[in-house]
Amino acid sequence: MAVKKKMKWQDYLFRSCFKPERPRLDQKKPVSKQTSFPRISLSDLSGSTLSEDLSISLAGSNLHVFTLQELKVITQNFSQRNFLGEGGFGPVHKGFIDDKLRPHLKAQPVAVKLLDLDGSQGHREWLTEVIFLGQLRHAHLVKLIGYCCEEEHRLLVYEYMPRGSLENQLFRRFSVSLPWSTRMKIAIGAAKGLAFLHETEKPVIYRDFKASNILLDSDYTAKLSDFGLAKDGPEGDDTHVSTRVMGTHGYAAPEYVMTGHLTAASDVYSFGVVLLELLTGRKSVDKSRPHREQNLVEWARPMLKNPRKLSRVMDPRLEGQYSELGAQKAAALAYQCLSHRPKLRPTMSEVIKVLEPLKDLDDIQTGTFVFAVSTDSDSQKDFSRESKKDSTQYHHKHKLHHESHKYRAKSPKSPLSFTEAANLKKGLNSPVHHDLKRA
Repeated sequence: MAVKKKMKWQDYLFRSCFKPERPRLDQKKPVSKQTSFPRISLSDLSGSTLSEDLSISLAGSNLHVFTLQELKVITQNFSQRNFLGEGGFGPVHKGFIDDKLRPHLKAQPVAVKLLDLDGSQGHREWLTEVIFLGQLRHAHLVKLIGYCCEEEHRLLVYEYMPRGSLENQLFRRFSVSLPWSTRMKIAIGAAKGLAFLHETEKPVIYRDFKASNILLDSDYTAKLSDFGLAKDGPEGDDTHVSTRVMGTHGYAAPEYVMTGHLTAASDVYSFGVVLLELLTGRKSVDKSRPHREQNLVEWARPMLKNPRKLSRVMDPRLEGQYSELGAQKAAALAYQCLSHRPKLRPTMSEVIKVLEPLKDLDDIQTGTFVFAVSTDSDSQKDFSRESKKDSTQYHHKHKLHHESHKYRAKSPKSPLSFTEAANLKKGLNSPVHHDLKRA
């Protein structure tokens, strides 16, 4: 009686990394339909080695396996002129795939990420990214086009996102301030990406939600990238996943930092931090600011539910051009997301329901802008976007209003409650806290 031999997962996924132990004359061509295979998860791996036997594969993922030489050609030998940036994984270069490189692969710009063997992430994070993004497809997740695995080299090839990261757009010096409507669009898109992960058949916890991992296309559509720290969520009767604390200081949920218990609510907290960054234009942690203002959540959260104090935390670069009602609702939502009690945080679907109406609010104040150039005592040119009566009176009032906000913004922050301060101190002194990546 013939015994059917179990297939190795390397036979499907990593043909460019491994040589089979012996020729397989009876091997059939993998089925191309993704629905024929359940999604691979990291729980299917018993360890970090690649010799683990699996009965499932990424056969239907449509990922392209590139050679290192192909990627050198695509990026002009990883030219410094094509350098886009560098994170914990390694450097990222822009490249261009022409329509002659591969059949059924259209000509397009791409981003090629190269694993830094001396960096903070390694092969397991690379493998995690291939497994998750190779199988998950959504309008608000960055598209993984393919990978390369030759000897010690590990590379990933993504769709190119021309606007770069939210971090660069929001915090880069001398960059144009993002308008209120664009900020809300980005928040909604990122929320939809997280909601998809949390509600998929086999839930995923992103674990490293932050501004630098939100990429923007030419229309400022937000897409989540960098799945190296993603984890499969709890299933069945499990309430959480216990894991070593990983993530980024300033974004990680306090209960996760203290206990290592990971839930979807941990991602919701991180989303609250990013939403707060969009409202304030401030980084989650900024050592260049006064001591009381260095941690964004500590400083801003006590003011989020008070409409009179909210103006103190709003990004001054918006110059008042935002919906006051929308800002109040977004701030109240951020306050909920940042609750120290995970059960009080909303789900990401609930977050979307709150945010989506905000992008259509039209109570944004629009005043007359006048630019005057005095050439001599008898002549003066005024350039206006629109005409309005009593513009001088309006500007005088607007200036007084602006000055009052300016001085009120320097008021000391509201103190944390005893419970919140105790929890925060406990979290920062926890041994697992030091495993967090620094932003």
